Amino acid sequence: MRQNISSGTQWEPIVGYSRAVRIGNVITVSGTTATGPDGKIVGVGDLHAKTVQTIRNIEAALAKAGATLKDVVRTRIFVTNIAEWEKAGRAHGEFFGEIRPATSMVDVSKLIAPEMLVEIEADAVVE
Repeated sequence: MRQNISSGTQWEPIVGYSRAVRIGNVITVSGTTATGPDGKIVGVGDLHAKTVQTIRNIEAALAKAGATLKDVVRTRIFVTNIAEWEKAGRAHGEFFGEIRPATSMVDVSKLIAPEMLVEIEADAVVE
């Protein structure tokens, strides 16, 4: 059975996506950025703060799907300036240091808005 999880943004029905999708015990979280509850970008200019907020947003989507960060088996991190990779990496480690999912970090030329510096996808398996 498929469960689509929404974050309630105006873009989900326009673009045709869900914040996360759960089928059985597998949850896939869409590319997530550092938006706050008000929909505004958090941590302008601060890659570490943006990464922390992004992971908190992933955590919220997982909770709606009945999972936690401990269930994450894979993350994909996209940054707009790979020279600052360590800021994103340290923030990722604050949440996943003990969990240690498979991951990758990729430099991209830009994200959907110029103030976005990081986007993260996550896959989780609930046992």
